[in-house]
Amino acid sequence: MPSTSNIAAPLVSVITVNYNNSRVTEELLVSIGRISYTHLEVIVVDNASAEDPTAALQALMPTVRVIRSDKNLGFAGGNNLGIKAAKGDFLFLVNNDTEFTEGLIEGLVEVFREHADAGVVSPKFHYFFHPGTIEYAGYNEVDRLTGRNSMVGCHEPDNGQYDQLSATNYAHGGGMMISRRALEEVGLMPEVYFLYYEEFDWCEMFKRKGYKIYYQYKSLLYHKESMTTGKNSPLKTYYLTRNRILFMRRNVQLPSRMVFLLYFSFFTIPKNTLVFILKREKVHLKAFWNGIFWHLRHLKNSKEVCVA
Repeated sequence: MPSTSNIAAPLVSVITVNYNNSRVTEELLVSIGRISYTHLEVIVVDNASAEDPTAALQALMPTVRVIRSDKNLGFAGGNNLGIKAAKGDFLFLVNNDTEFTEGLIEGLVEVFREHADAGVVSPKFHYFFHPGTIEYAGYNEVDRLTGRNSMVGCHEPDNGQYDQLSATNYAHGGGMMISRRALEEVGLMPEVYFLYYEEFDWCEMFKRKGYKIYYQYKSLLYHKESMTTGKNSPLKTYYLTRNRILFMRRNVQLPSRMVFLLYFSFFTIPKNTLVFILKREKVHLKAFWNGIFWHLRHLKNSKEVCVA
């Protein structure tokens, strides 16, 4: 891999996806306007919102480029649309429910300058509504038995305990910078997921090409968690269920994949079904089973679900 030590102030393409939440996107643009790093292009992909946000967004930031999709492409599809239009040496994919802090961009770029094996870099995340509380300081690996994982430092007060640059298992989908050089080798984000787990799968794709995923403590992003889908929406239940299985099918080889499927069948399904019934959450119960039935309709190892 060629050295990136000659990077000074490269063009960074900031890409965010808006879906019926232009007020939150406007707040993101205001925060971008406050930072001192100016060698940016800002791209907002609108995922077929009911109202066109272009005029309101450009009133706040005249240079912003708004790309309107005629249908909701999901998280991966919306970001990919922005990636295809981006011109930057680095692309910073960021949730619209976040706010920038000073030094955010510089810290992320620094990792690429100093580590030629960097493919994706995420900043430290704090909860916006709980200042000083960590959401993300890296990711633990997805467990091969349960198909679940956890964020390093989540809900801990930030006392500097994670203030060291480190390789991590996955980037945070709410804010991840990618080098164009690595992107051209790895390819776009897998769109089969639509929502959730796509960044984990994408990171696995980067790692298979020899790149590392880094956590940069010097960069900080504030996150207004789950403002688009809701903390307990049926949409979230469906995609977390479907994509938990999908990630394992695409990224875990036999026999580990079979062990997970047995665990899911004989523990997760009975447990979650009982919980939804006891809580009388019929809508979530239906969403949970719809996520499972998707796989019953895609039993064959098609191009979308085969192990890479």
